[in-house]
Amino acid sequence: MAGLRLGPLLRYADGSSATVWVEASRPCAAEVRCADGAGGAARTFQVAGHHYALVEVTGLTAGTATAYEVFLDGSPVWPPPDSPFPPSEIHSAAAAAAAAATAAAERDGNGDRGGGDAVRVAFGSCRWAAPPAGGNDPVGPDALDGLARRLAADPTAERPDVLLLLGDQVYADEVSDATRKRIDARRGLTDPPGAEVADYEEYTWLYYESWRDPAVRWLLSTVPTCMVFDDHDVIDDWNTSAAWVTDMRATAWWHERVLSGLMSYWVHQHLGNLSPAELAADPLYAAVRDAPDGTDVLRAFADRADTDPASVRWSYRRDFGRVRLLIVDSRAARVLDESRRAMLDEGERAWLRAQVLDRPGSYDHLLVGSSLPWLLPHLVHDAEEWDAALCRGERGARWARFGERLRRGADLEHWAAFPESFAELAELIADTGAGAGAGAEAPATVLVLSGDVHHAYVAEARWRESPGPDARVLQLTCSPVHNSVPLSIRVGFRFGWSAVARALGRRLRRHGHCPQPPVTWRKKGGPWFGNQLMSLTLHGRSARLRLEQAQKDGALGTVAESDLTS
Repeated sequence: MAGLRLGPLLRYADGSSATVWVEASRPCAAEVRCADGAGGAARTFQVAGHHYALVEVTGLTAGTATAYEVFLDGSPVWPPPDSPFPPSEIHSAAAAAAAAATAAAERDGNGDRGGGDAVRVAFGSCRWAAPPAGGNDPVGPDALDGLARRLAADPTAERPDVLLLLGDQVYADEVSDATRKRIDARRGLTDPPGAEVADYEEYTWLYYESWRDPAVRWLLSTVPTCMVFDDHDVIDDWNTSAAWVTDMRATAWWHERVLSGLMSYWVHQHLGNLSPAELAADPLYAAVRDAPDGTDVLRAFADRADTDPASVRWSYRRDFGRVRLLIVDSRAARVLDESRRAMLDEGERAWLRAQVLDRPGSYDHLLVGSSLPWLLPHLVHDAEEWDAALCRGERGARWARFGERLRRGADLEHWAAFPESFAELAELIADTGAGAGAGAEAPATVLVLSGDVHHAYVAEARWRESPGPDARVLQLTCSPVHNSVPLSIRVGFRFGWSAVARALGRRLRRHGHCPQPPVTWRKKGGPWFGNQLMSLTLHGRSARLRLEQAQKDGALGTVAESDLTS
């Protein structure tokens, strides 16, 4: 009998369809049966000895929530018979209203809003796997566990329409003690990469450890998710510079590591980001499904994605009525040549601009998801732009060598470390926020959602050249979901926003001959430290923010709330 190894994960969901991801113990037919008669089935595909299916569920009834079960070869495998959690459900109420509003906007051509429920978006990043239940958690309670507890205790409670996981869903380079022991038993720890994952099989251990947590497993089965990678999904500082890539490719173990990281990301995270229509049009997905064993097909794709990043697009778009979400790959799409360094390659920039400017006036809120923050504490921004100037030779070869060492040692690789890309994003946001397009109304907000930096804050942008955009432009940063926050981070980031830090940053900019960025910004909230999630409630042209942290008892507690449009 086929068993359920991992999942189910509810990924895409709209008013009439959804996708559910599972891993089975052997080849089989996976089926989702909903209480209202909706459902779907798919055969598993094979990668590296593992068997997966992404089931498209059709026939959902708009405006309802329906419980579902998972069957493998006709035998029920989900929910577990002894589950303490409520039934897993697919909620199509808010999604259906959003789809109807989008359709209305497309019909009338002028972005008529119509009605529609609020759209609720929760987000965060950096989730190190939790220890087994009852174990001592060295990094404190998990914010996702807290969200799961709340929804399980009251299934009628307000819930996210989508959960955005903005990077570092797994840590390939910082494994738990349990995974370290498994690595030691399998191949030892002497040869590189030592106590880090080496191949696809070891990557699957990370996903098991992370997504088999009982509360998180149930949460992911009933709340739709969008995901994107950051560096630790592969390795710390992944693609920080051309010199870094050269050094890594000179090692004996890196090629297998990066290919395995990209392959496992495609299987576990990327596929679920796509709509059924996008999946149906994806030739790689078809090739992997059609092959008796899709390993070689997927491995060739991963090799091409590593050597020619411009040939692959990991970024994607989701529309929730009059809320547009763009998830941007700010890690693998980089141009690393120091003479033309960019966060996004030419194709990625064109894609982002096209998605932002598609049907101007048809959305009230633009959400740009980037694992890396666009706006940072001022000293950090100035240090990164200064370091970028050193690395490209602004102060000579000796300073360039110093700059490269500093870049790697201090993780100076956010948008500020790509000054032209920082300015281009500012220009695109200004065009959007001013209502790009003839007669188009500007959105109420443009919100950049990020993680990575192990604290949370809100920063508001202002353009140096008036009048600037009509939309309110904010950087919303939230991390970690579940990880450590050392004292050095707390002290450093608090200082980074201070007046003294800004003065120090100005000195660095002068030394690096750095021009002024096109925007200024100031902190509107934070910094907050802890295991945490941010939530947005978007209704019409209003936007509300709530920050919640995991408390000692495991529950989520509200730390801050704000009206972003007042």
